[in-house]
Amino acid sequence: QVQLVESGGGLVQAGGSLRLSCAASGRTFRSYDVAWFRQAPGKEREFVARINWSSSGTRYADSVKGRFTISRDNAKNTVYLQVNSLKPEDTAVYYCAARIRYSSGTYYSSNEYDVWGQGTQVTVSS
Repeated sequence: QVQLVESGGGLVQAGGSLRLSCAASGRTFRSYDVAWFRQAPGKEREFVARINWSSSGTRYADSVKGRFTISRDNAKNTVYLQVNSLKPEDTAVYYCAARIRYSSGTYYSSNEYDVWGQGTQVTVSS
């Protein structure tokens, strides 16, 4: 079982950028698909992006396409989320989550992920 720790959040002005990191422990990390979700105050947790175990497949929510990029470095046991052109509506706690590769459930459902980090706050000022 892997454990996940997010970092890289902060306060940024609209139009700015951040790079979020999700560091994993455990030698089996390369066998996991990883996703980013976010949750704003008073709202449900929503899917942001996902990368499969081999980096051959990525998916994005429509709201972040063209602005966010997910990537991973299995040698470093780390998944990244580059967030550009930030908007105030991107303000949320960002979580990374993992599930074992070849899982059959839908990649954008938080219920399909059984390993979660503690989250990192991203605040975008207007």
